[in-house]
Amino acid sequence: MPTPRLVPAAFAVAILLCATRAEAQSPYGIGRAATPAEIAGWNIDVGGDGSNLPPGSGTVSHGSEVFDQQCAACHGAKGEGGVGDRLVGGQGTLGTPKPVRTIGSYWPYAPTLFDYIRRAMPQNAPQSLSNDDVYALSAYILSLNGLLQANATLDAKSLAVIKMPNRNMFVGDPRPDVKNPECMTGC
Repeated sequence: MPTPRLVPAAFAVAILLCATRAEAQSPYGIGRAATPAEIAGWNIDVGGDGSNLPPGSGTVSHGSEVFDQQCAACHGAKGEGGVGDRLVGGQGTLGTPKPVRTIGSYWPYAPTLFDYIRRAMPQNAPQSLSNDDVYALSAYILSLNGLLQANATLDAKSLAVIKMPNRNMFVGDPRPDVKNPECMTGC
């Protein structure tokens, strides 16, 4: 058993070794720099203009099947809501005392639907759907809102050109310190 005088010396050496390694990692001694591959895995954001939409496509009919399997339990059989938010309807209600904010009535850009579904849904397994399934779900939800034909196929190009009903109701940020006063453009 070491004498009490040796324990503090050994402890001091250990602290110096750890501190040297920690300084190489970060000022707080934890973590490491993310690798380019790790960053790429999380760099999946999609712009309102459709920038960064991935390859793939999906039909409304396939979206109906995926919705029944993955979404209806929370959002209702036809997106009318339940445990999860209502996804359909509400057009024309935003200026009323009881606005109904849905994808079809409130969202300004269709590509953000793809972005949200891919990142966050289904709630119990986010990022588990294929790009084709996410395009199909987007097509189905847009179709339920009357924004896409029932026989449509959606891909990056067609999704980016859909004009949402509430697109022009969002206003820019007039503060002088905001570099991009137009909402959702070049953010």
